[in-house]
Amino acid sequence: MNPFLRKIAPACLLGVCAAAGFGVAAWADGAAATRHARLIKVSARRFVFSPDHLTIKKGETVDIELSTADVLMGFSVPDLNARSDIPPGQVMHLKLTPDKVGTFVFLCDIFCGSGHENMSGSITVTE
Repeated sequence: MNPFLRKIAPACLLGVCAAAGFGVAAWADGAAATRHARLIKVSARRFVFSPDHLTIKKGETVDIELSTADVLMGFSVPDLNARSDIPPGQVMHLKLTPDKVGTFVFLCDIFCGSGHENMSGSITVTE
């Protein structure tokens, strides 16, 4: 083996191992955050969300599991900067950690038929 390579190979191997370890640590942190998020299931159908009211604590991370069997819909909470498409037959996950207290409207933001304009609900964020 080339003497230069003999000297640099251990350093390169150490760098690769460190980078891989960092990736595993970052994945583990993300997995832990997902594990500790409260799961809230919300189903959408023409022209309602069920449930149509959610209560979350300020700073609490929740995983909103969205599903529909109807047509493509949207779930949008403009005041909390949260949004997701809801394709029929698929389950979508929307992580939300509210940073302010109040009552915020969520709505379907993809036209899904006559009655769409009334498809909304609310999220109350408490201290």
